[in-house]
Amino acid sequence: MEILGGPFFAVAGAGESHGPAITSIVFGCPAGLMLRRDQIQPFLDRRRPGGNKHGTPRNEKDKVVLLSGLYQNDHGALLGGSNVTVEVDGASFQTEGYEAGYTTGEPIAAMVLSTSKKSGDYTQFVGPKGQVRPGHTDLVKFHKSRGFVDVRGGGRSSYRATITDVIGGSIARLFLNQTFGTVLLSSIDRVGPLRAKVSLADRCQALMESADSLHVDAASLQKLETELMSAEIPSADPAFADEAAELIKQTRKEGDSLGARVEVVAVNVPPLLGDPLYQSLKVRVMGVLGGLNAVQSCEVGAGIDVIGRTGSENNDAIRRSGYVSNSHGGLIGGVTTGMPLVFRVGFKPTSTINKPQKSVTKDLTEIDFELEKGRHDPCVGVRAGVTLESRVAIELMNAALSQRAQSLGEGLPSLF
Repeated sequence: MEILGGPFFAVAGAGESHGPAITSIVFGCPAGLMLRRDQIQPFLDRRRPGGNKHGTPRNEKDKVVLLSGLYQNDHGALLGGSNVTVEVDGASFQTEGYEAGYTTGEPIAAMVLSTSKKSGDYTQFVGPKGQVRPGHTDLVKFHKSRGFVDVRGGGRSSYRATITDVIGGSIARLFLNQTFGTVLLSSIDRVGPLRAKVSLADRCQALMESADSLHVDAASLQKLETELMSAEIPSADPAFADEAAELIKQTRKEGDSLGARVEVVAVNVPPLLGDPLYQSLKVRVMGVLGGLNAVQSCEVGAGIDVIGRTGSENNDAIRRSGYVSNSHGGLIGGVTTGMPLVFRVGFKPTSTINKPQKSVTKDLTEIDFELEKGRHDPCVGVRAGVTLESRVAIELMNAALSQRAQSLGEGLPSLF
């Protein structure tokens, strides 16, 4: 069963890359949150194919339709958004989607249609004689399903399935922001051999130091987010972003692909969320980030750099006002400290490329493989930031509701 998050807040999704639609259901959002369709759409716009010129040429508009879980007495405002039209057996049916309303505590259902499909591009992968793309799921999924697999665009293994993550994450981050002031940001800091000289975590730390507080004001975070989104490649280092953009362009022309690393930071995180050991917040967040399509590595805080340090160098000093530094990346013992959550996620180069490779057919006949058709990201990390932010938001939301359930009537958590 595919459920992300839980048990207090979770999302479930269905739909393949070239299917009619991606459908999503969000469970556990508390009643009373004002939610508008146009609050979800900007995050889907960041994720959608065609939304960044360095991503796949496939161009989907990915407009979301909300179908349940909202209500307000003004039905004009509630139903003043999208229309849904279906034709079945020669008859046409139309209804309205929800535009804005208060969450009722019931499941929130959403749908995003898939309208820019070229399913004929995938005929070379059909059946036992179908060819296998090195690095892709073609071979394992064919045999796992006993041959009953949707080969179009990777089927359910497609990055398109992360629409559900982003819908659930957008609702979670709205709740977290309104309740705690939490903001989630991401920045690409490596593309192929290129490395950014400026860290998003360091930028956020500087904002905290200038405010002399663990809490960063909304205006400063909005300014930083606008800066990140204004570059061709969303990065805290504009010079690196320009250089990376040129490298991706050149690599695309050569028919090859590049890996990338994305830094994800959550600011204004409430302390004392999460549990130790088997359900620690570190286990859960690193699991959902590391389990995303094409991810090969996940680090928290200072990550692999801690190997070369002594304890006296790595330990974060503590004063009455809080932690002085953040090597721990906002988590100690699986519990949040109130410092920014910091994760760095490494993506492999996109598997589907145009260069000749050694491979097999699905019956294991050896071949010289060449891609016949298809539209693919030359660097999957370019569009991944919003999905990573969404997965962190879902786990934070679940942890916040869990903490609330354990301390009813005690107010918001505090540490310092």
